[in-house]
Amino acid sequence: MDVAEAVRIYRHEVIPSAKEERGFSGALLLTDQDTGEAVSISFWASEDDMHTSEFSGFYHKKLTELDKLFISTPVRKHYEVSVQE
Repeated sequence: MDVAEAVRIYRHEVIPSAKEERGFSGALLLTDQDTGEAVSISFWASEDDMHTSEFSGFYHKKLTELDKLFISTPVRKHYEVSVQE
């Protein structure tokens, strides 16, 4: 994966669009320059807001913009924040 290009798209296209989604409260993009792997973590005010963004097509539209950079099929998982400091 072209990590620099993925970071550019994430910062300038994904994040601004996510900010327009109800309940979006932030995101992280973790990257490994050596392997080209990346992990995106987004934060939502509620589980309903997260699912609404999925059903609205936001997730799939943004995934398409990054699609050309993927070396394998993305895996989507949901977690609940259990501890925050």
